[in-house]
Formats: sequence, C-alpha cells, structure tokens
Amino acid sequence: MEEALLTDGRTLKHVQVREYVRALVTGSAPGSPAPSERELVHRFGVARMTVRQALDALVVEGLLERIPGRGTFVARPRQSVSRISGYTEDMTRRGMLAESQTLLARREQAGPGVARALNISEGDAVIHWRRLRRGDGTPVCIEDAYLNEILLPGFLQSGMPTSLYDALDQRGLRPTWAEDSITADRPTAEEAGLLELPVGGVVLRQSRRAMAGDKTVEVSRSVYRADRYTMWVQLGG
Repeated sequence: MEEALLTDGRTLKHVQVREYVRALVTGSAPGSPAPSERELVHRFGVARMTVRQALDALVVEGLLERIPGRGTFVARPRQSVSRISGYTEDMTRRGMLAESQTLLARREQAGPGVARALNISEGDAVIHWRRLRRGDGTPVCIEDAYLNEILLPGFLQSGMPTSLYDALDQRGLRPTWAEDSITADRPTAEEAGLLELPVGGVVLRQSRRAMAGDKTVEVSRSVYRADRYTMWVQLGG
C-alpha cells in the first residue's frame, strides 16, 4: 500500500504539499522560483517543518535546488558523472547558445608541461587550438587545448569542428574520465581584453587532463569570467 496514505485514506500533508509543488514547477525553466515556505505554510495550514520535508524530497529528486540566501528554484538537469562534457554541451545544458572564435590553430612542439601531461616526449608534435568561447553572445571563456597529433592525423586539415568532444567521439577517442584543477586568479591584460572584463574582474582557471581509456587525448587550460560562469561539480557514483 502506498506509504503516503494514512489508514483512513487521507494523504499525508507533506505529500500533498510535495505533489502540489511538483505539479506547479514541472515544465518550468531551470532557475524559475519555487513557491516560498511561507506561501506554502499559509496555503496548506501546516507547520514549516512539514513544508520543508516536502521541499527536501524534491531537492533530493533533483527537481529543485536551494541557493543559500536566495531561495528554492527549479534545478538544472543533472549531468551523469560517467560522461565528460565539453563547453558546447555545457552551455546547451544551461540553456545558452554556445559560440566559438578560433584565435589560433596550429602544429607546435610540446613544451615540458604539455609533454608530461600528454605522456609524450618534449618536442613531439601537438595540436594547439585556442578559442574564445561565448554564451548568448557574451565572452565567457578562453580555452587553450593541446592534442596529441599522433592520435589525430589530419585534424588541422579537415576544418576545425564546432565541438572538440564530438570530433573526438567520431574517432573513438571521446574522453571517458578527466582530472580538473580549478583556481581563482586575476586576469592578464590580454585575458581581460578578450573577456571584456570590468576593472577588478576575477577569473577561474581550469586545467584539465582528459583520458579516453588509458590514452591522454586532451590537455587544456581554460580561463572563465567568474561573474558569468559557475562551475558545477557532481560527486558520487
């Protein structure tokens, strides 16, 4: 028998509140506000703890998310931890139009840091692809990606793809796991200009080493506008 029912057939109050909120927000855009606890207490004539229990259940489900100091909102779709996403997919998931401008795409000799990260020898050929990434027309990120040329023959000659990870997927090299490090920093003058940052702006620096099985397929260094981009990290299996 449904655990939400009492012996006399009346639905538990917190379930009534939960299903009311679910029906209200289902189909709403991510970031839309959910009813406040005060509003729900007044509407159903229940204790605040009952309302909180109902909202907690929807947060656990992933339908709602709480933002400290702001309230409760319709949650962004959760990303599976088993799939590594690139910038284009990330922006699409956030409901934003991703655009890219190639600043540099060429063959280079790997320096010591890139060579170590790609597990190749210093001086080996790598593909260096630098892009300015936008979301809904606003500069969001500068990304420098370094790729092992041996794994990607003809990559530069075939025309630069819209999505790097889609291009890697077509070659059977889509990253299956990655190591990221993230730090806050001040931008260089060049970075501030490209990102159109205001005076005193702050950036997030992300370094990534992406693997397809036991092959290192990408090493990247990205600089994000901290006022335009929030990094979401999902933990657990």
